[in-house]
Amino acid sequence: MKHNFLLDILPRWVIILMPILLITGPFLSDLGTSVVAILFLVNSIKNKLIKYYDNYYFKFFFLFCVILILSSLFSNNILVSLKNSFFYFRFGIFVLCFWYLLDRDKFFLKYLFISILVCFSSLVIDGYIQHFFGKNLLGYELFNEYRVSSFFGTELILGSYLARFFPILFGLFIYLDSSKKNKLLLFFLTIIFILSEGLIFLSGERLALFFMNLSAVYIILMLKEYRLYRFWTYIASLSLIVILLNLFPNAKDRLVDQTIRDFTKNNDDKIYIFSKPHNDMYITAYRIYLDNKFLGVGPRQYRNECHDYIVSEYSCETHPHNTYMELLSETGIFSFLIVSTLFVLISFLSLKHLILKIFYKEEGMFNDLEICLLSAVIISLWPFSPTGSFFNNWMSIVYYFPIGILIWQRNKISKV
Repeated sequence: MKHNFLLDILPRWVIILMPILLITGPFLSDLGTSVVAILFLVNSIKNKLIKYYDNYYFKFFFLFCVILILSSLFSNNILVSLKNSFFYFRFGIFVLCFWYLLDRDKFFLKYLFISILVCFSSLVIDGYIQHFFGKNLLGYELFNEYRVSSFFGTELILGSYLARFFPILFGLFIYLDSSKKNKLLLFFLTIIFILSEGLIFLSGERLALFFMNLSAVYIILMLKEYRLYRFWTYIASLSLIVILLNLFPNAKDRLVDQTIRDFTKNNDDKIYIFSKPHNDMYITAYRIYLDNKFLGVGPRQYRNECHDYIVSEYSCETHPHNTYMELLSETGIFSFLIVSTLFVLISFLSLKHLILKIFYKEEGMFNDLEICLLSAVIISLWPFSPTGSFFNNWMSIVYYFPIGILIWQRNKISKV
């Protein structure tokens, strides 16, 4: 099959290198996403790739983009809001390009697996060096004297990166290791898996630690192959974390003691959702939604509108720190329904898969690669936790990254 450099080879290598670009920060990763989207649009026109747009996935995504743009047009800061909504379509086009390239050459998943594995290996080595010696290989010091950030520097997203890409790495390994003969790779992966989950703990990111556990339980319950392997690596990871808890009390104070304090009673004798700052931001976001039910106040406009809905000194931040409250307040009920319906649908199908597997001894709804990818999507859509901004470019790339592989896999089973 003949491959065009600009339309096939370049986008493929940008996607393969995307896990590395994400470590460098938002600029190169967003640039890479935009390049892939533009080249695929050109490719679509040149080669009439209509089938990648004529499906339910893209139609609902297109509707979502229209809602975002309408929300921006009716906001009080049209140009500022449009900067975030008008080009949001690039993430969906990125997914379609991923799907198209897999149709052309599924073997490039091998190189993607290697890319993610190199990232994990580098972060594990560098992260533990930073933890034990106070500085990493680039000279970045520990944040707050104990939180590990590795190559991310002052951006405390190491744990989030590892937790969100871990299911993708594991799923690709299952997909590629169909012969189950590579014992050396399996041993190496076991070490990387255990140490990376320990590193998530050392990053001090409570949400990342929760997502690590959530995806692990989901995968263990749902997998057909490698279920026992994932179970024992998870137990080993938890054992390492227990050891680290006892050896490093600063990490324990943040991840355990502070979490208990945030969830339980404070000086004003009230119980809050996650913490008082989160609780007050959610109330503020809900009040904004009540006055702007259909289209919200515009993407990334919570920061500008929250001043009119003050609950306390914690009310105003750049975003309300929960995906669904952000969607309600900034883009209204319609976008909220699209995203929440997707989460409910995945949850329903996952439950159906589990019932078929346990009670009827059937294969279930999904193969093992899809299970791992779905766990990555569930992490992104999980409603019952604080989150980063839904419209953050770096986070959006991470959200959409597993979807291209997932759609490619589902399309192989049944055309949509």
